[in-house]
Amino acid sequence: MSEKVCAVIPTYNRKNLLRECLNAVLAQTRAPEHVLVVDNASTDGTLDMLRAEFSRVEVLCLPENQGSAGGFHEGMKQAYAMGFDWIWIMDNDTIPSPSALQALTDEAASIKQQLGAVPLLLASKVVWQDGTLHPVNIPYPVLQDTLKFLTEKNRLCKIRFASFASLFIHRQGINTVGFPCKAFFIYADDLEYVARFVRKTGSAFWVKDSVVVHKTPYKGFASFQNPPRMYYDFRNRIWILRQRKAFGLLGSLWLALNTAGLALGFLVKAGLSAGWPSLSQGIWDGLRSRPPCD
Repeated sequence: MSEKVCAVIPTYNRKNLLRECLNAVLAQTRAPEHVLVVDNASTDGTLDMLRAEFSRVEVLCLPENQGSAGGFHEGMKQAYAMGFDWIWIMDNDTIPSPSALQALTDEAASIKQQLGAVPLLLASKVVWQDGTLHPVNIPYPVLQDTLKFLTEKNRLCKIRFASFASLFIHRQGINTVGFPCKAFFIYADDLEYVARFVRKTGSAFWVKDSVVVHKTPYKGFASFQNPPRMYYDFRNRIWILRQRKAFGLLGSLWLALNTAGLALGFLVKAGLSAGWPSLSQGIWDGLRSRPPCD
């Protein structure tokens, strides 16, 4: 593939995981032409580590912590301005298998040959440390491709949305959709962006042969262990429901039901006294403030 790829990785105070992520990215069988780390004003020695160990990596230093949403926004914006054809975005705790990028580029070429048009977004298969699908990062197939997805027959398996754990995005898609909404800060920014992307372009596919490990401490919603962070998830989901850019009527109904289930699971896991303040404040702020990026 002659098109050039830039890997974009936002980070904040995860020096050791970032090191592991970068080593895996730079060891790809099909290496990206450029790697851009977006540092959200880390205070754990991340910048010293990058200077000492990764001189080949470009670092974009943000003046303050803008969250993963801000990191992806600014990183994708810079990679796009630099003229890269593909932007491979991932979390700083994503560890791609050696052939993860090769599988994405191969599948992009295959889909282009079959459909006569370049696919605009491809999502990797995201597993946890035990090798099974990570429950937080399972993409949702379009209804007619559900069986393909469940049986992992991924040829032209279209998806409705996926997480930022590992996405391969073509600049033509960014031309149409733009960048993630940085006001989301953390959580549900990927839900909103990918769902909006698919609704506008109709071009998103799952690539089961591109495998990455999402090295979270828990197999599930790690944020359940930190109730105050869940505030952002509930606030942002209310914003998505009010925006109506990412989902139509049926999609919004699904998201409302999914959010209700998430809220119940959160309260059971965190406990009512610990979980209710974040849940109620998030919903209230989502309702009373204007949805961003409207």
